[in-house]
Amino acid sequence: MSAIKYRETLWSEVLPGNFHTVHGLEPAVEGAENALELAPEQRERIVWRLDGGSGSEQKLRWFVERGYHILAKGMNNNRTMALVRQVRRWDTYQEAWVAEVPAPKDYARPVRVFVKRRLKDGEFQYSYYVTTLSLPSKGNFLAFYDARGGAEVEQFRSDKSGLSLATRRKHSYLGQIAYVLLTDLAHNLLADFYHQALLGSKFDGYGLKRIVRDLLATPGRLVFDQDRLQRIELLSQKQNVEYLLTCLENYSSSTSA
Repeated sequence: MSAIKYRETLWSEVLPGNFHTVHGLEPAVEGAENALELAPEQRERIVWRLDGGSGSEQKLRWFVERGYHILAKGMNNNRTMALVRQVRRWDTYQEAWVAEVPAPKDYARPVRVFVKRRLKDGEFQYSYYVTTLSLPSKGNFLAFYDARGGAEVEQFRSDKSGLSLATRRKHSYLGQIAYVLLTDLAHNLLADFYHQALLGSKFDGYGLKRIVRDLLATPGRLVFDQDRLQRIELLSQKQNVEYLLTCLENYSSSTSA
């Protein structure tokens, strides 16, 4: 789980391969609450956008009872078809259709429910969404859902490619946990480097892999005098070295201030 704006990892855990997402949801939320030191009143300003793997009815009610807002895709197939039978009008949304249906009464607060259908291989496929939010239109709800967090790209793929998370495996369970925690540490150090040094620079659009491969692999040295950094020297023939030198000097100044 990561904080997208700052690219930081908030919580990690090593779970068995057959462990369903829905079972890891509560520990992940509680881990995020602990990392962010969330007070109960702060939860009222937080929206959890959940895909179908997390959207069991029990877990959705758990979020609502805990004080959060939700915009979640349900995972109950029986309920999906029951809701489809209640649809009175379909409206187009991109390449699909969406309808609002009466909300079930078994939540701790009022919710709105939407059903979506789309054609795949000549047949209709259906899904439903539950939310505590109030937005102007059905399309706004689905657009907001589609814009949910990018942890899969921001952390998982970046760590796999930039920090070789996918290619390094420990045979022992505790060893794998230690490796994941070390990867988290590296990830967060690089996130801080990006936020402090690269944001707003020529390298603003760089992801973790390009930071490691194209920037941190630049040959150079740090010159110290009595444990104080005096200057940074980089190989002058390296592409973009002048811009990188400025970023490193700014980062050094910000971290030593």
